[in-house]
Amino acid sequence: MDLLLRYFPEISEQQRAQFAQLEELYSFWNAQINVISRKDIDTLYERHVLHSLGIAKVLTFKPGTTVLDVGTGGGFPGIPLAILFPEVQFHLIDSIGKKIKVVQEVANALNLTNVKAEKARAEYVPADAYEFVVSRAVTRLSPFVQWVRHGISPNSFHSLKNGILYLKGGDLAEEIAEYGGKVKTFDLSAHFDEEFFETKKVVYVPL
Repeated sequence: MDLLLRYFPEISEQQRAQFAQLEELYSFWNAQINVISRKDIDTLYERHVLHSLGIAKVLTFKPGTTVLDVGTGGGFPGIPLAILFPEVQFHLIDSIGKKIKVVQEVANALNLTNVKAEKARAEYVPADAYEFVVSRAVTRLSPFVQWVRHGISPNSFHSLKNGILYLKGGDLAEEIAEYGGKVKTFDLSAHFDEEFFETKKVVYVPL
């Protein structure tokens, strides 16, 4: 929690309480349904929560925005972003039903009324329904864009054009070249001091 408050000191008391509950909730549910590697529970706030919130360092979602989280797993990046942006609607999907059960239970425990969790595949989400798609390195960029591009709304009202905000790490030059579209990368090391973020990026794909 100290880590979060260092980088997001402006969060409300309610948000602090919600973020503080995450460790207990994920420890409980992870013991039953493995959605986070066992060793990562000890670094939950750095490697999952703060990493998810890296997207918020690139773009502040405006009230009324609708965001799709593809391959959410245990709820990342969607759950931390939903806490941070209570006036934004988040649709969290994963093809594995037991992971969605964990997401739903966590959202219910935190009273996150702006979260919808669903077992679904990205190819079948509604057309033109979302301003942004977020995800944590589900696959290579090129196939991912093909999966989700139909879901992006043409109604753009942010400083960045509607599109994808993708959390990835390592050398992405080949992957970006393979996609061939207009891509911009944002280094999370510019925002977070921890060694974990040295090679972590937010990849932005306007659509």
